[in-house]
Amino acid sequence: MPATILVVEDEGDIAILLRYNLEAEGFRVVTAESGDEAQHAIAEKLPDLILLDWMLPEISGIELCRRLRAREETARVPIIMLTARGEEEERVRGLSTGADDYVVKPFSVPELVARIHALLRRANPNLVTAALKVGDLELDRTTHRVRRANRDVHLGPTEYRLLEYLMRHPGRVYSREQLLDGVWGNDVYVDERTVDVHIGRLRRAINRGKETDPIRTVRGAGYAFDERFAANA
Repeated sequence: MPATILVVEDEGDIAILLRYNLEAEGFRVVTAESGDEAQHAIAEKLPDLILLDWMLPEISGIELCRRLRAREETARVPIIMLTARGEEEERVRGLSTGADDYVVKPFSVPELVARIHALLRRANPNLVTAALKVGDLELDRTTHRVRRANRDVHLGPTEYRLLEYLMRHPGRVYSREQLLDGVWGNDVYVDERTVDVHIGRLRRAINRGKETDPIRTVRGAGYAFDERFAANA
């Protein structure tokens, strides 16, 4: 079963952004706009991790974090605080209340996802798949190594993240804009043609001779990891 993440965020745009990217990562996402809604959601099903906004209506994120840590059933649930407060004093306050990590808005989505994986791996290693394998292509998230047909594939950091992003959902077509947001982060401003350049580098690295190309170009739409690759590899 995929890990369940509770997103407690009253800003609609941010909640939508988080839901989209976390579901693309394979997580099950539950959202709440207030502390009261969050407590009801937790009572219905205990999440595996909570993304908790600091500034919430009624009950603040800090107060909700304090309450969750005081309860036996939620005392060990990983909590990441999301806030616009970046001062050291505020970070210390959030962490001392019981949060496991602290992310300042605006945040990098890839960095946030990496922190979520790290916390889940620490709390329950079974919730995070260490390796992605499709056909004769294997990507190990723990060692950051890629192998194809028993040979090592040497990728740059961007090509590695791009391959990992595409392999998570074979068959799903991602536009260049979606790949920029998911791989580079929505706070990095680069031209969409950059995606084409790195796709080209990725293809040259993973394909040898007459090997089947696992990256599918969808004209006018973007790129996908070919869902038929495993059968043809």
